[in-house]
Amino acid sequence: MANIKKFEDLPVWQDARALTRSMFVSKRKTSDFIIIDVYKQLFRSLGSVTDNIAEGFERKGRKEFIQFLNIAKASAGEARSQVYRLEDFEIYTKEEAAAILEKLNSISRQLNGFIQYLKSSDIQGWRFKEEDPIYELQENLKS
Repeated sequence: MANIKKFEDLPVWQDARALTRSMFVSKRKTSDFIIIDVYKQLFRSLGSVTDNIAEGFERKGRKEFIQFLNIAKASAGEARSQVYRLEDFEIYTKEEAAAILEKLNSISRQLNGFIQYLKSSDIQGWRFKEEDPIYELQENLKS
């Protein structure tokens, strides 16, 4: 395979993007509902990023947290794909799309760095242990 560093480099993703654009262009008369649906999906994907970070953090251990961070990273990728679709539909200008994509790429890089840190860390779990700041907070709340 060629030099593939991100999903945008995959020929299959490029082909799927082109097909989606061609289908949209042929349905301009009914495009409003398509655009609304893409916005809704973008909103859900972005929410999934934050929700999975939060849910993973609330889990008991490192492996679960890493799993949810990976899901959050995948959701950021999904959101990037939707931004390209909105650019293709001429809802976002190239500049607007580029700004959003850069933020999403930054989030993906941060998540990847955090995942790598946790994978190499000795931290096994932190919920409800005496050295856990949340444990201390919970103990203080009980008093």
